[in-house]
Amino acid sequence: MFYQKTIRDSVKFEGIGLHSGENVGMVLCPAPPDTGVVFRSNGVSIAALHENVADTSYATSLLKDGVRVRTVEHLLSALAGLSIDNLYVELSGDELPIMDGSAWPFVKALKEAGLVTQGAPRRFLKVVRPITVHEGDKSATLLPSSVTQMTFRIDFDHPMLHDQRYAMELDPEGFEVELSKARTFAFRRDADMLTRAGLGKGGSAENVVILEEDGIFNEEGLRYPDEFVRHKMMDAVGDLSLIGMPFIGHLVADKSGHKLNQRLVAEVMRQTGSWIVVEGGATEQADVSSNSYTLAEAM
Repeated sequence: MFYQKTIRDSVKFEGIGLHSGENVGMVLCPAPPDTGVVFRSNGVSIAALHENVADTSYATSLLKDGVRVRTVEHLLSALAGLSIDNLYVELSGDELPIMDGSAWPFVKALKEAGLVTQGAPRRFLKVVRPITVHEGDKSATLLPSSVTQMTFRIDFDHPMLHDQRYAMELDPEGFEVELSKARTFAFRRDADMLTRAGLGKGGSAENVVILEEDGIFNEEGLRYPDEFVRHKMMDAVGDLSLIGMPFIGHLVADKSGHKLNQRLVAEVMRQTGSWIVVEGGATEQADVSSNSYTLAEAM
């Protein structure tokens, strides 16, 4: 995990956009060290960075030079969860395919394509002082920690989503097993509102867990007993990857979603004295900035 990674072979996907309802093609391609994740659509390259976030309503969208790419969080989550640093994402439309509503189809295909370790060390943002944001009774906080871990709580007005909690240490195996298959969810009662907003046109029981008044519509049932909070955690892994490097810290979130996740990322970018950049690598270590350390020194 201390060296940057890309994929060995390109991977193709075709599917429907959750909000646009349009068919879209996507190709994931290997990229050289220090590229990061870059989306390419309509001749424009858009780096997966917070500075390019355009919207967080029911999904995370990026925008540059008038070109928008929507619903990027599940793919970004799969990449961050598997510790893949460098990738080109070629899109035929303005929204990523939703697949089954989780990160699992991306995880499976990426692993089949093969992960390649590159020569450059990974850079990590290590939290050294607490960073927190609030919105009413919602909050998201990054705390200092020697490992990357997450503690989440959600609480919706529904018997299946009341006071649901989950905590875990985040590593590639844990992400794949515990988070990657958790699907997005929506309330049937919100269908008309989403339609009026021009959203959810591609949503169905094939890619969304649909909540009715006291249960779920999907015949498949749930993949995890607490699938809903795990999906919020999976989303957060993708959203926080827009920092531009993996973080070492403890993410504690209470009822957080895309909007608050990005407010936290913005606060991280503002509070430069609350973190340091560390590099990992078994051989040579190079400073990134005047207050940088090697990973071994920082941990």
